[in-house]
Amino acid sequence: MELTRRDAAAALAAIGATGGVALGVRRATDDRGRPGDGEADAAWDGEGAPDDEAVREAMTAAARVLYPEEVSGIDAFVDRFLDGRLDGSAHAEGVRAAVAEVESAARSWYDAPVAELSAAERDDLLRELGADTAEEDPGGTAAERVRFFVVNELLLALYSSPTGGELVGIENPQGYAGGAESYQEGPR
Repeated sequence: MELTRRDAAAALAAIGATGGVALGVRRATDDRGRPGDGEADAAWDGEGAPDDEAVREAMTAAARVLYPEEVSGIDAFVDRFLDGRLDGSAHAEGVRAAVAEVESAARSWYDAPVAELSAAERDDLLRELGADTAEEDPGGTAAERVRFFVVNELLLALYSSPTGGELVGIENPQGYAGGAESYQEGPR
């Protein structure tokens, strides 16, 4: 199952219309200054708050171990989803801070950024941080913040999208308006 731009937009719409609206506007204005478009940004060195590109790389790397194997298109999906989430809000700063904690642990324990770790190492890293068993709490311990801002954020994005919802039998995730056809069919 391939995640699409439409899935990212639907996931953003499911969690708040401003994120969905911001998606198109930010993408249209930000694409000109993104790496690979002729302007090279200096890579984040692990000190201070990570920039948007560092957050995107770490979140995409985490998604590759959190999402089921049958899902493809993860990079573009997470990138588009984060367009609507890295909006300068308090939540975006929480995501940024949690990613900094994950990156700090990766660099300290594995001598490499999260994106350069193997899938098994990324999985081990999240488990060693305690993000697999911690309760979600945006103001809690490091494990609880990583659970809330990284793990749950990515899982919310996946399962609130039409493709992700279909994986768990939710044909019409909240905020997705494509349900008229499915209401006329019986359960699968």
